[in-house]
Amino acid sequence: MEELKKFNTSKFLSFALGFFGLQFAWQMRIILSGPVTENLGASPFIFGLIWLAGPFTGMVVQPLIGALSDKTTSPFGRRRPYLLGGALLSALALWALPNSELITNTLGSTFGLKLPALAALCFAAVMIWILDACVNIAQGPYRALVPDVVPPEQHSVANSYISLAIGLGSVVAAGTAPFLKWAFNYQMSINSQFIMAALAFALGMIWTCMMIKEKRYQPIGNEPDKEKFNFIQSLKDFFALSPEVGKICWMQFFTWIGNMCMMIYFTQYAVHTVYGVPDLSGVSEVIKSSYDSAVLAGTNFSSICFAIFNLVCFVVAIPIGVLSVKYGNKKVHILSMISMAIAFLGMAFIHDVKIVAILMGLSGIGWASICALPFAMLSQYIKPGTEGSVMGIFNIFIAGPQVFVCTLVSWFINKCSFDAFGGVNYHWEYTFIIGAVCLLCACMIAGKVKDKAAETV
Repeated sequence: MEELKKFNTSKFLSFALGFFGLQFAWQMRIILSGPVTENLGASPFIFGLIWLAGPFTGMVVQPLIGALSDKTTSPFGRRRPYLLGGALLSALALWALPNSELITNTLGSTFGLKLPALAALCFAAVMIWILDACVNIAQGPYRALVPDVVPPEQHSVANSYISLAIGLGSVVAAGTAPFLKWAFNYQMSINSQFIMAALAFALGMIWTCMMIKEKRYQPIGNEPDKEKFNFIQSLKDFFALSPEVGKICWMQFFTWIGNMCMMIYFTQYAVHTVYGVPDLSGVSEVIKSSYDSAVLAGTNFSSICFAIFNLVCFVVAIPIGVLSVKYGNKKVHILSMISMAIAFLGMAFIHDVKIVAILMGLSGIGWASICALPFAMLSQYIKPGTEGSVMGIFNIFIAGPQVFVCTLVSWFINKCSFDAFGGVNYHWEYTFIIGAVCLLCACMIAGKVKDKAAETV
């Protein structure tokens, strides 16, 4: 392979725009999937099971797609076909998800079927699974694109630009509806927000695919490489890269248990703990309507908090990349995760609106680091030609922890109910205690990782 040309700021921004769209769509799914599915009858445990879409598709889709993209030799490059295909299919699922009840009712009336009451919830769950699968189709090859097109000395900066895109995409996604309500007294519907996310994902990825040119990779020899993907062998090769890879994976495992305790359940925490709305999954439409304003206020507050969280991520993303070059990935990452753990513990015990918003901002420092530095630490050990496979397998240690959060944590919360005014409520704040403990475990593991980049500084 000929030497890769250094990226300038303009090229880094074009490179990151597709991830801006991806995160825009993902953030909308994080914030609004809870209210959508709860309105269709999902209890906390069912909501957790629906969230299994992300980890299961991540564990299956990303390693497979990563390996396939390594062997792809199309005129459009190795990664770009997957980036574009995942974005366009995700856009369709984003449109269909908030329209689940309308679509199922239309199908039932068209074909003369008497669909059960939970048909709309099942359809919404299927759309979430499709959405998560397609996001994973795009995400794995996107991460693998960094070592493909960016010089090694710029990997930390490239991943920091991805963190910047994640932060900015999430800020715009989370902040648009509350801003329009505050500035113009206009409340965007959930449908409109999902359509906005679909457009952002599709258009952002199209721009990146147009502006970032990949080299045409050809297999060695006259015949195309027919070797099939062997997951077990790929896994062995992955851990044979270096003893440090296993430590990075365990660090990532505990990091993402902690991180997803907040990501998955924060909107429910905001609505039911901060704003005191009882569980509405099993109540009548009359009772639901009496809490409409409180649910809307809690959902808007969640959006504002996610906007603050990701705004901080956006602001500190590039400084974190610069500091990691100077002081090493490990030191910067540990300090960032400690700040996130402190914020989680604060939210577990303090439910004041202003303080929760401030603590979400503090946890955004950890999020900026999580989005960049573990990938920069791992990329030091990747062999050329295996980038997609390595990133796909590494995603198992992001997706796997989510299974734990979606099942055991949701089951635990489901058991932690209490009588509240207007019905039953749950201790959603307990998720932050679990998250903080796991983040601190990740810090201890990270302390044992030898940082190759730091050794060369």
